[in-house]
Amino acid sequence: MLLENNEYHAVLDKLYSKSLVLESVGDFDPVLYFYFMDTLAHIDFSICILAFNYHNIRNKMNSEYLRWRIDEEEKGDRAYFPEFINWLKEEHREKFDSLPELWRVIYDKKKPASYRSFRIVIDPDDNQPTPVQSFSKWIDEFFELKFVRSLYKDASLGKLFNEFITTKH
Repeated sequence: MLLENNEYHAVLDKLYSKSLVLESVGDFDPVLYFYFMDTLAHIDFSICILAFNYHNIRNKMNSEYLRWRIDEEEKGDRAYFPEFINWLKEEHREKFDSLPELWRVIYDKKKPASYRSFRIVIDPDDNQPTPVQSFSKWIDEFFELKFVRSLYKDASLGKLFNEFITTKH
């Protein structure tokens, strides 16, 4: 059962209208691509909770992904991604500042933001729903062409991730 149409439906439509059809995602750095898609899934999940009844089948399907995702996050070089974001903050501040805001706040070890039960929580002490404008901004940032193109293995973010990973092996 849908809730009455609210402002979250429009931002959900905005998310679903995005496409990577002009990109060669097979050439993206695999860890960066995992976290790119993972973040979009968190955005989708959080919007759906606010746009649809929690017991709606859409929300139940998203919950199933959560179980799989936790294991996947710890595989191979993916486990280093949060540390990579913090390394960027210390070693390549300009690149860190150019990342989508959601990555900066979720993975910055000094910020209280996190994924809780797969839901995006920016301020754990705030009981208000995440403003619709935040979701709209995050979608725009993740689909900004300059950012998407940085995910390739031989692009700026891909090269920095590779540089970081070589220090871990």
